[in-house]
Amino acid sequence: MQNTFVVIMAGGLGTRFWPYSRTHKPKQFLDVLGTGSTLLQMTYERFKDIALPENILVVTHESYKELVMEQLPFLTEHQILLEPARKNTAPCIAYASYKIKAQNPEATIVVTPADHLILKEEVFRKEIQKALRFASAGNRLVTLGITPSRPDTGYGYIQFETEAVDEIHQVVTFTEKPEKELAIKFLESGDFVWNAGIFIWHVSSILAAFEEHLPDMVEVFEAGLAALHTPKEQAFIAQAYSQCKNISIDYGVMEKADNVYVVKGDFGWSDLGSWNALHEISEKDADNNVVQANGILMDTKNSYVIGPAEKLILVQGLEGYLVAECDNVLLICRKDLEGKFREFINVVKEKKGNTYL
Repeated sequence: MQNTFVVIMAGGLGTRFWPYSRTHKPKQFLDVLGTGSTLLQMTYERFKDIALPENILVVTHESYKELVMEQLPFLTEHQILLEPARKNTAPCIAYASYKIKAQNPEATIVVTPADHLILKEEVFRKEIQKALRFASAGNRLVTLGITPSRPDTGYGYIQFETEAVDEIHQVVTFTEKPEKELAIKFLESGDFVWNAGIFIWHVSSILAAFEEHLPDMVEVFEAGLAALHTPKEQAFIAQAYSQCKNISIDYGVMEKADNVYVVKGDFGWSDLGSWNALHEISEKDADNNVVQANGILMDTKNSYVIGPAEKLILVQGLEGYLVAECDNVLLICRKDLEGKFREFINVVKEKKGNTYL
């Protein structure tokens, strides 16, 4: 445990959960599931038995520092890594990895988003421990894969070799959000899993991968290593991020590397990436509706209704819709068109400014 570190990525905007998720308080800081804990708090709790408390880091946008400190008050300031800009996951992981290496060159790291749901926590922990043992024993980049239950086009897919060592398979290809016909073929083939976006690797392995596949980013971070864990760190990170390209770890490293492995798991995972995903795992009425409101539904099926308790929401004649009243926004749209939410945000920003975002 001494050499195990966890990096929780918590800087996203949660665009696909608008208008519930807002710029000033995105979904990872919300009690989306109604459990009394936010998604960030649930993620931290998930890893308490995997890493020492002082080895759990949260990477977030600098504007969310107070939210992180409020929700995880036991974290020290050096455990909260503040990004000056959103540059996707590769710079985020590079920053955390260099900082961890300066503290412990023997570290094995779990990188996880802050906004995922895991229903089978004990099964999940066993899979993570298996991945940690495998990753710490060699130059290996490990990711978690979820056995797909349907040809979902909202997830990335990983193809794996059928041969395995301790049920860990080498990765053949990554495919990001395929068309429906291709997703159906993936399921039929039996050698594809969903990409959970959770990674495990030794710190030396991931930094070697950065050197090979993103050398420009390595040059940027290595220029200021002496500033890490000092009062000069934030100024250095601001400069570094201004020079980093906006790129995901999947595109920048994982899809190019030949030492990538996948641990297949079935631990009740959802990335909670959209209202549709939340609808799928929520309690429903006899007509497959999720109602988190003072609502009356008539002739309505397969819909999601959320709103304030003090306001009555009556819905008639809808099927497959989202009706969401949150603060100063009422949104009514098809709930399965998650790709439209970025368009909604752009239109609102263009016509109304940032007031409703």
